[in-house]
Amino acid sequence: MTEEIKHSILLAVEARSIIRTELVQELWSGYGHIYRCQLEGGIVPSVVVKHVKLPKEVAHPRGWNTHISHQRKLKSYHVEMAWYSTLARSCDEACRIPKIFHVSNQSEEMLMIMEDLNNAGFPVRKSDVNREEMKACLKWLAHFHAKFMGGKSDELWEVGTYWHLDTRPDEWEAMQDAQLKAAASRIDQTLNQAKYQTLVHGDAKLANFCFSEKGSEVAAVDFQYIGTGCGMKDVAYFLSSCLHQEELSNCESGLLPFYFNQLELALTSYDRMADFEAIREEWSWLYNYAWADFYRFLDGWSPGHWKMHDYSETIKNQVLKELI
Repeated sequence: MTEEIKHSILLAVEARSIIRTELVQELWSGYGHIYRCQLEGGIVPSVVVKHVKLPKEVAHPRGWNTHISHQRKLKSYHVEMAWYSTLARSCDEACRIPKIFHVSNQSEEMLMIMEDLNNAGFPVRKSDVNREEMKACLKWLAHFHAKFMGGKSDELWEVGTYWHLDTRPDEWEAMQDAQLKAAASRIDQTLNQAKYQTLVHGDAKLANFCFSEKGSEVAAVDFQYIGTGCGMKDVAYFLSSCLHQEELSNCESGLLPFYFNQLELALTSYDRMADFEAIREEWSWLYNYAWADFYRFLDGWSPGHWKMHDYSETIKNQVLKELI
């Protein structure tokens, strides 16, 4: 961490000094690091720093080292900075995110200094969750989708999610499922032409949720792929990140109704003039399309991935049958 970055941290939160710095994680494919800095003085005891530094050589863990991949990642960081600088301030306690203290972009480096959610009441990270903890995440998604129902921004992704078809031509070309490959654009169009659109988180996996001590409340991080879309993209992807096929078979009778119940409550709370029953009808139908869309990405990106199980295979086949 350079002296310039340290100075930016101290200035952003009016701190006297940085007591300790720890590495939280490296960014994907060597594009930088996330640090936690313990501070002396200032308005907060610690901050999380996302330092993006474009690598001279890219080392993708699955070998996708292309110009398209680089440009997608580069745009994703610009999108995240734009999000924190604009619409993020609309989020409330029901769709909690870290407060942002500073964003800057200089040449091949980008810097985001944000609230440390550990000190804000969300110190727990989970790799396994129970039903109530999953509901906490679905409640967050429902309120987020309600808050931004009908919303869009030219500074965010035109179509949200990191696996969006137009940004993944290499993975589409590598697909092994010929029938799904042929139907990929129709699945994409069906989702994009949905009457009811919101902002989707775009990478709403379990790892991007921070939990309270009791697990009843969550906050979300990592908004590199936020953009317009059907809320089912986030819901299907979230469920895929924390449930295996034998558990997923029961989710539609429990977790999906819970999400829609929370969505209705949130739309009312935010006074959004929207036809909830119409949204539920359309999005319930699009759940399968959102799942098939993600399956399409996996088929090209990582054939045989553990998420390509019988449950997702069955849903994909149902969608293909519908499109015939």
